[in-house]
Amino acid sequence: MASSVLEATRAAHEDLERLERLAVRELQREPANARDRLFQSHRVRHMLDLVVSTSDKLVEIYEDKDGARKDEMSTHLTAPVQIDIFPKYYERLKEIRDYHRRNQSARFVSESDDYEELLKEEPTIEFTGEEAFGRYLDLHELYNEFINSKFGSLLEYSAYVGTFAQTEKIAHNLKATRPYKEYLEHILEYLTSFLYRTEPLQDIEKIFTKLESEFEEQWANGEVPGWENKDSEKESVLHESAVDLDYYSTVEELVELGPEKLKEALTARGLKGGGTVQQRAERLFLLKHTPLEQLDRKHFAKGDDLKKEIALIEVKMKRLCEILDEVIVRTKENAEKKLTLTYEEMEAEREEEEVQADSESDDEDQQIYNPLKLPMGWDGKPIPYWLYKLHGLGQEFKCEICGNHSYWGRRAYERHFKEWRHQHGMRCLGIPNTKNFNEITSIEEAKALWERIQSKQGLNKWRPDLEEEYEDKDGNIYNKKTYTDLQRQGLI
Repeated sequence: MASSVLEATRAAHEDLERLERLAVRELQREPANARDRLFQSHRVRHMLDLVVSTSDKLVEIYEDKDGARKDEMSTHLTAPVQIDIFPKYYERLKEIRDYHRRNQSARFVSESDDYEELLKEEPTIEFTGEEAFGRYLDLHELYNEFINSKFGSLLEYSAYVGTFAQTEKIAHNLKATRPYKEYLEHILEYLTSFLYRTEPLQDIEKIFTKLESEFEEQWANGEVPGWENKDSEKESVLHESAVDLDYYSTVEELVELGPEKLKEALTARGLKGGGTVQQRAERLFLLKHTPLEQLDRKHFAKGDDLKKEIALIEVKMKRLCEILDEVIVRTKENAEKKLTLTYEEMEAEREEEEVQADSESDDEDQQIYNPLKLPMGWDGKPIPYWLYKLHGLGQEFKCEICGNHSYWGRRAYERHFKEWRHQHGMRCLGIPNTKNFNEITSIEEAKALWERIQSKQGLNKWRPDLEEEYEDKDGNIYNKKTYTDLQRQGLI
């Protein structure tokens, strides 16, 4: 605790400079692996939070709402006679000594040591088992909510991961509902939490503020993606249910139109369509003398406000999906891979990932010299260059069926035809993954070969009417069709 306001101001400025230097030093350090990089980002984020809180304290001091800073400054700056300076100086020195005599611990406190500890601490970051320390998304709860809702449909989890951000596929009459809004809020909440845990240096609030300002302009012009036809639909409905108020001079004349016609005219203009026939006619008759823009808001339906909120949440969600695009692709590939694995294989793979993560954290201080970027061998060191050339690991093979995935070396290329990625691609094409399709990586070639195999199977198919043989009592051989025809005629 500082002995004066000026001392507190000086100490706060010193803390700011120290935190800035520590943040720069931490960012200049090259992390050893992905886990270390994540910890580094969280440490820097913690320093930035301390900078913000310390700056807020400085702002409060400079605003000087209680006048303490002004009083202290006046005692130092007012010196009408030169001989009064030294008495004031020694009086102030005596106060400082008394303060430190009463607070012995304040004489030896070094906050620099406390800040140095920020570089050594390991932040606590919570991830689920499915997220694998930020490698994948865990969308299972949102997936269950989607398939059990009216606006959802039954599909595989892997397909949901690739399409959950494509909200334009859902009908508008299903989107403008409270359950759909709650579903979008759950997605936005999860993606925001995941982005904060995996990329803590992203300024999410700044991104959302910019999106909201752009959204207001786009919504006014009817240019929000997925909601562009809002105004055109309203104009078409308005044209179909047009009621020219110039032909009506009293409310009673409007009542004669009937409840349905009045409701169509009101809803087409965005007004409430409920109530009795008299109330509907009175509400519509208000537009005869008052423009729609100047009408009291209590007469308008609340549906447009709900649609606007839903559209804004969709825009925010899609922006976060753009930032997390690589993670979404990894999650989809992981979900497809699990479809081809047994429970034992999945458990073995999970244990292998845990062992690999532990080894990375243990060996993060060891830097391996590998300028040629050679693959790692069984001992964790780069393989010899002659072995690299022998196996042709510099040769790239691409497979269109696997989504243009690259395989390095002939051995890996030949092995991939039996692996999960190629099997999933063949299953999506509706073609069995047999030996006939080895060495085929083009989708068109695979389809053409499958058509030829099916046509040959049709020619070689067993046809009992023509190929099954019968013998009469004289020893003559006939096929089944000829034998049954002769027998039916009584010739045999």
